[in-house]
Amino acid sequence: MTHRTLLFLLLLLAASPASAQQTDTQKRDTTVAAPRNLKTKLPPGYTIPIVDISAEKGRQVVVDREPGQYLGHPTTLLLEDNKTILTVYPKGHGRGAIVYKRSSDGGRTWSDRLPTPKSWETSLEVPTLHRVVDAAGKKRIIMFSGLYPIRMAVTEDDGATWSELKPIGNFGGIVAMATVIGLKVPGQYLAFFHDDGRYIRGVPSKAGRFWVYTSLSKDGGLTWSGPAPIASLPDANLCEPGALRSPDGKQIAVLLRENSRRYNSFVIFSNDDGLTWTEPRELPAALTGDRHVAKYGPDGRLFISFRDTTHVSATKGDWVGWVGTYDDIVKGTEGQYRIRIMHNTKGADCTYPGIELLPDGMFVTTTYGHWTQGETAYVMSVRFKLDELDAKLKTSAK
Repeated sequence: MTHRTLLFLLLLLAASPASAQQTDTQKRDTTVAAPRNLKTKLPPGYTIPIVDISAEKGRQVVVDREPGQYLGHPTTLLLEDNKTILTVYPKGHGRGAIVYKRSSDGGRTWSDRLPTPKSWETSLEVPTLHRVVDAAGKKRIIMFSGLYPIRMAVTEDDGATWSELKPIGNFGGIVAMATVIGLKVPGQYLAFFHDDGRYIRGVPSKAGRFWVYTSLSKDGGLTWSGPAPIASLPDANLCEPGALRSPDGKQIAVLLRENSRRYNSFVIFSNDDGLTWTEPRELPAALTGDRHVAKYGPDGRLFISFRDTTHVSATKGDWVGWVGTYDDIVKGTEGQYRIRIMHNTKGADCTYPGIELLPDGMFVTTTYGHWTQGETAYVMSVRFKLDELDAKLKTSAK
């Protein structure tokens, strides 16, 4: 055992969960030794504390569960009434017929499965929901489904009726579109996705180098440009972009999964509304994971949800969150603390999250996972406020 590995073992033991004791299964999942093939020069583990709410059943709501049927990869969208949440997810791992549900009470209860257009049964990938508004103020919600070609469905009545899935162009991609972010010009949006060469052109090929792409809409999300590559590295697999703006709105940051598992996650920045991008830079281990989704809390701090793929972590493979500031991302510092939201019982097969913030400061986080030992994946929501987590952290520190 190297000195660095020993140091992080001691730090992990010191940074024990602040709220609930680990179960025997969770203890078996704890990773305290870094893999041998790492290329990162950054520490493989983190030193910030963990707030564990995974055993707090009162926070948890079952969104959908079907014996023997894998349900995965949801995204959510909160409507402007601040209480209606829409969610979509596939019947299968990353592909399969799209299921559609609605909550009218801020995620406390969920409808039965709602009717969907016939083409939604043909989805090949993870569906993603996004609110867009055109330059004239016309609101719509769009839903993407990826691989080749990327297809999109539209609703202009807040999800009461939907169009069929239709191609947006002669290109494809994976997890399309992981993020859609509004630009400074009204009605213009930038969508982010990735591909490894298999789907971008629609020509059968083997997986190769990973690229992160953007696609531009100038008409409130109705049409989209061809893909523009913005990030790649020769020996790291950058994918699943999660974009957010700085508090002043002047900068865009994109957090990136690293799929070779030899580095930490990465980040890129744009200071000109997506025209140009910095070179990818590794993030601290505290922010290393898959499919980052970020939202600002009432006090300006960030909550970021992701699957924990940190090289050395007491919560590896679980659904976790991170609390910190945008400045932490810029400066490469660890942040304030991590949260174990729920314990996943099967490897790292969980957590393509949706995050919504209600007016009272309540985060409603929704994702899939193997939440019950021996059962197929199903969809859960967990609810919390940052001040509740802060209080747990303070109590554990006494």
